[in-house]
Amino acid sequence: MVSDYVFRGLTQSWGHPAIQGGADYTAANGFAAGTWASSISDKTYPGASMEWDLYANYGRSFATDWSWRAGVYGYFYPGGNLDEAGLPSRNFNTVEAQFALTWKQFTVKYNRALTDYFGVDTEQGYRDDSRGTEYYQIDASFPLDPEWTLGLHAAHTDYSTKLVTPTSGGARNPSYNDFGATLKYQFVAHWSLSLGVTHATNTGFYNDTVSFQDAGDTRDVGGTRGFVMVQGTF
Repeated sequence: MVSDYVFRGLTQSWGHPAIQGGADYTAANGFAAGTWASSISDKTYPGASMEWDLYANYGRSFATDWSWRAGVYGYFYPGGNLDEAGLPSRNFNTVEAQFALTWKQFTVKYNRALTDYFGVDTEQGYRDDSRGTEYYQIDASFPLDPEWTLGLHAAHTDYSTKLVTPTSGGARNPSYNDFGATLKYQFVAHWSLSLGVTHATNTGFYNDTVSFQDAGDTRDVGGTRGFVMVQGTF
């Protein structure tokens, strides 16, 4: 349970709480697969009430304190389509190729969209489709004591396309940076409480995002956001 579902610096629940859950399988030979889901807002994804992820990857350790992992990650939005908002038909389903390199508590990860990136295409007013959009990220986890952990995150989303006509603020390029810090407290076996803060740049593009359900309803989907999460792991 989380007070705001923030993905890559942008709220997916329009600033409201979300319920999430998932399951993972890891084999001794380095193969792993899993599924994850979250409630979302139809103001961002018209016709959809959930995000459902499926993923599989393979990785190995090498040398001392090093490991790598490569795989495919799919984001799916059952029922979600732009035609639910009176626009040309376009779903939001996205598939990415991913590669991660880890040294001790530091992980560098590269993600590349193999499909349009969450529905962005020429029919939404962009110059080209958004296949090939890239997400670069670096994450680190620092144990502070047996119960407390600090997680830090920095990333850049590099869209492969831009708007033909600028927004009211004059922005054409949706690319942006995002940063985050999360403090996690393991208050009992299997249960934890996390407090986090995120920040996404390019406010000129994301500051007045219009809801697909109501043109008069706008929100800064990026900017600086805080969240609280209660999580159980079994």
